Amino acid sequence: MDEPTSGLDARAAAIVMRTVRNTVDTGRTVVCTIHQPSIDIFEAFDELLLLKRGGRVIYGGKLGVRSQILIDYFQSIDGIPSIPDGYNPATWMLEVTNPAVEQRTDRDFADIYQNSEQYREVEGSITRLSVPPPDSQPLKFSSIYSQDQLSQFLICFKKQTLVYWRSPRYNLVRLVFTMVCALIYGSVFWDVGNQRHTTKGLFMVMGALYSSCIFLGVNNASSVQPIVSIERTVFYRERAAGFYAPISYAAAQGLVELPYILVQTILFGVITYFMINFERTAKNSRMVDLVLLHLSCCMELKGYYQLSAWRCRNHDC
Repeated sequence: MDEPTSGLDARAAAIVMRTVRNTVDTGRTVVCTIHQPSIDIFEAFDELLLLKRGGRVIYGGKLGVRSQILIDYFQSIDGIPSIPDGYNPATWMLEVTNPAVEQRTDRDFADIYQNSEQYREVEGSITRLSVPPPDSQPLKFSSIYSQDQLSQFLICFKKQTLVYWRSPRYNLVRLVFTMVCALIYGSVFWDVGNQRHTTKGLFMVMGALYSSCIFLGVNNASSVQPIVSIERTVFYRERAAGFYAPISYAAAQGLVELPYILVQTILFGVITYFMINFERTAKNSRMVDLVLLHLSCCMELKGYYQLSAWRCRNHDC
């Protein structure tokens, strides 16, 4: 815990540390960094690791009752004054170990600690605890993730659903753009479906069918890239922390787009189909919509790939 009492009054800090103490009493290990603790808060800890500038250890070991072990250790060093009665051991400890005291006494507290009995006790404890019992088995986990693939996918899908729901501008703009482009396409190829009886007319129908189907996918491939670019930083941080597997995130990211692509497909397909005046049968209409949906999904995935390939310049991404 990083400074759990910072910014709190004495009562709130005492409540927090009482909760931490209760957690420790259940057999768990809690590591805290504390800034300017009171006497009661400081003496609630069992052990202390005190570092100087550069990360060298000045003291590491037990505090003792009323910090007596800590006090006895520093008072045993020549030139260190005794702690006044009722004085905060944490404040006194910092005062007698600051760099000015080291310069005045020509002593390095880190070197003194490395030659002390406390250091040898700590090293002995580390050596002893580092050796597993003879009958113990090494820890084995079926996966590096705390959740299974399905749970990861569901959590990622819920998160992406909220992200898209909170991005109305992106979704509304592409729906309006889809309708406008469908009307433009319908106007350009107005009623060319009735001209399929000639070779020239048939080529016009084929061109209208091809371009109208491919256009929606190309637009989606470019419009999705800003959203994915924003999400990349979050994805790399959460993947590095082992929150979920990349496949779970990718599946959720792709599936959350499906309802929006489906609405786009219906809007674009219905408008262009009847304005171009393709053959008006249910079978052909459904076929065009399916092709539109398939191409839109494929092109959107292509947009994901393009952004990843462009931004990934090393093996860490």
